[in-house]
Amino acid sequence: MAKQEIPTKQPIQEEGKFAIGKQNYKLLLIGFVIIVVGFLLMIGGGSKDPNVFSNDIFSFRRITLAPIVVLFGFAFEIYAIMKKPRE
Repeated sequence: MAKQEIPTKQPIQEEGKFAIGKQNYKLLLIGFVIIVVGFLLMIGGGSKDPNVFSNDIFSFRRITLAPIVVLFGFAFEIYAIMKKPRE
């Protein structure tokens, strides 16, 4: 009696294909720029004289706006990674 071969599912290897598409990389770059802008918004507010306290570090821009921008940038990065690439 001849032995029957059972076909097995082999993963299809597509040479030259990346896990995410070109549009995803563009979105990742945009998200990275948003994060960098958020960190740049946090810069400054210090006093030039170490003996003098400056209240500029507690501005709306540094305490509220910048962290929101950074968190939005990270959320945008997650979206950019999870978005299905066009085929």
